[in-house]
Amino acid sequence: MNIALEFAVVMFKVVWSFVLAGTKWIVRTREKSVVGQVCLITGAGSGLGRLFAKEFARRGASLVLWDINRQGNEETANMVRDIYRDITSKREITGGIEDVPFQPQVYTFVCDVSKRESVYCTAEKVRAEVGNIDFLINNAGVVSGHHLLECPDELIERTMKVNCHAHFWTTKAFLPKMLEQNHGHIVTIASSLGLFTTAGVEDYCASKFGAIGFHESLSHELRASEKEGIKMTLVCPFLVDTGMFKGCKIRKEMAPFFPPLKPEDCVTRAMRAILTDQQMVCTPRAMYAVTFMKTILPFDAIVCMYRFIGADKCMYPFLDHCKESMNNNETKIGS
Repeated sequence: MNIALEFAVVMFKVVWSFVLAGTKWIVRTREKSVVGQVCLITGAGSGLGRLFAKEFARRGASLVLWDINRQGNEETANMVRDIYRDITSKREITGGIEDVPFQPQVYTFVCDVSKRESVYCTAEKVRAEVGNIDFLINNAGVVSGHHLLECPDELIERTMKVNCHAHFWTTKAFLPKMLEQNHGHIVTIASSLGLFTTAGVEDYCASKFGAIGFHESLSHELRASEKEGIKMTLVCPFLVDTGMFKGCKIRKEMAPFFPPLKPEDCVTRAMRAILTDQQMVCTPRAMYAVTFMKTILPFDAIVCMYRFIGADKCMYPFLDHCKESMNNNETKIGS
């Protein structure tokens, strides 16, 4: 094909993609069904992972829950079983149980995703006990809570392994079967701090930037391999009120414009994106504008804006809180 003609076709496709994206703001896209599908969630023992498990359970999916905390993981599993029982009871009452069979199950596995041996070993158990998975939700995450020069090397390595490296291991464990079937959905729960940064959380930001880079590169690889049946969704929430960044705050006059996200709202938006095969979702929507401005503004201009908002040192109260908590624990142990 003549290069000029090919370029014209490309530009038409680019414009058409904008039209389709704009249409989704007006016409609500129908959510796909996950009934009978298997969803694996890392970090399912608390926080967003637990909420994702409950949302997928309400939609009839079978759950495979991974967490390093056995007790928290089992608590999530019990919540999921309660949801299954409620759904079954409602269908029995309405007389629809024969028309729509509902037999999802929940499986729990203790796994340290920071260790690839643990990931691969647990993945083998999943394949043996459960079978293939349809959804992989890479959700597990940690934060060290230390300034760079005060942070032990072991904690930096742990942050990178859990927040970034684990995505490599889980994907390598389950992607081959997805490729074989040309079916699956991989979800990366990242952070707005993987799109732009702030002071005091260098290890966390680096790990989330890495997770986003991995996700985007894998997305391109799947498209290059023409595996259109495997979907990818990147979730980049602002600070979520799960306690992970307790104490973090910006300038009080600006706080009403950038409130911490309620975990339930974050997961609701993310589920909507996942079930409509949306490639990326940022919450709140203002994060799109912040990310765009970062790409066009000089660094000094960004610093000025950070200082005006109070975002330049917003993590310092959180770091002080972590340091105080650590000192209190050491005092208790010493006593």
